[in-house]
Amino acid sequence: MADDSVDDTELIKKKKHKHKHKHKHKGKNRGNQDGRNDHPPPSIPGARLSLKRVGILLGAYLALGTVCFFLVRDQITGKKTDYGILDSMYFCVVTMTTVGYGDLVPETKFAKVLACVFVFMGMFLGGFALSKAADYIVEKEVNMFVKAMQVHEAFDPVQMLSEAAEESDKLKYKFLIALILIVVHVIVGIVVLILVEDLSLIDAYYCVCATITTLGYGDKSFTTTGGRIFAVFWILTSTISLAQLFMYLVELWTESRQRQLVDWVLGRKMTVQDIENADLDNDNSVSPAEYVVYKLKEMGLVNDQLIMSVMEGFKTLDVDNSGTLTSNDLSSLSKIMSRR
Repeated sequence: MADDSVDDTELIKKKKHKHKHKHKHKGKNRGNQDGRNDHPPPSIPGARLSLKRVGILLGAYLALGTVCFFLVRDQITGKKTDYGILDSMYFCVVTMTTVGYGDLVPETKFAKVLACVFVFMGMFLGGFALSKAADYIVEKEVNMFVKAMQVHEAFDPVQMLSEAAEESDKLKYKFLIALILIVVHVIVGIVVLILVEDLSLIDAYYCVCATITTLGYGDKSFTTTGGRIFAVFWILTSTISLAQLFMYLVELWTESRQRQLVDWVLGRKMTVQDIENADLDNDNSVSPAEYVVYKLKEMGLVNDQLIMSVMEGFKTLDVDNSGTLTSNDLSSLSKIMSRR
């Protein structure tokens, strides 16, 4: 009996391998005939963390803020260096990161209004980056769920769990790197504050913690020219590194939920009531697409309103009302749109 079970397992694996190769070659031939490459579709727009976009916005913010605060430098009081452009950039960074030491403060009404505008712009930029990070985490969670819903013949639970474990290891590695970066920032910040700003060890550590966490009490800060040159880059990278560390920490926490989700999806048994609820077209059978939609609804990842919106879009594209989309539908739709 054991030998028969092994033989059956090997036979199933061979069939799956053959099936995958068959579809692979079929997809290649069809792609060559159409003159296209069969690359996987892109991810949902805006769902991935765009470092380039965030970097461009950050650079534009710093450039604009530095110029504006330089033009009103006479309306800002406090501990200044001999370089107005450096003080302006330093004040811009301190404002954007909400550190707010208090060593440089706006004095006139116009300067105060300008500072308020830039602090809200900085918070908007930070919120944009955080929303991108949240979208990135949610997308990973949804992608893992959809993978777990695959019910075609090539589905391999063992391979899927192996991929999940590999992703978990990568995440732990990223978290470790972010943690090391924070430790390095703390050490370097303490050393610079001791050597350049002439602070004691305790005061330097206190200032570093108040800065990285954006508390910014203001009793200890960077006041020298060398210290502010260092602070412009260090404050930005340290606060971003801390935010990244927390993002990976949240992702590690949600990763355990993802594993539970996969186990639940693979282990849950369908009931007759489930089949009736999942049968969207009332043909007394559940297709893979209907099964995926039902499970996504069950987990609260989609709702009826969203599904109806998608179906309306499908009906608009299905010009011949065949219930399927073909290239003829797209050609007919293009002709209809061109006539309008």
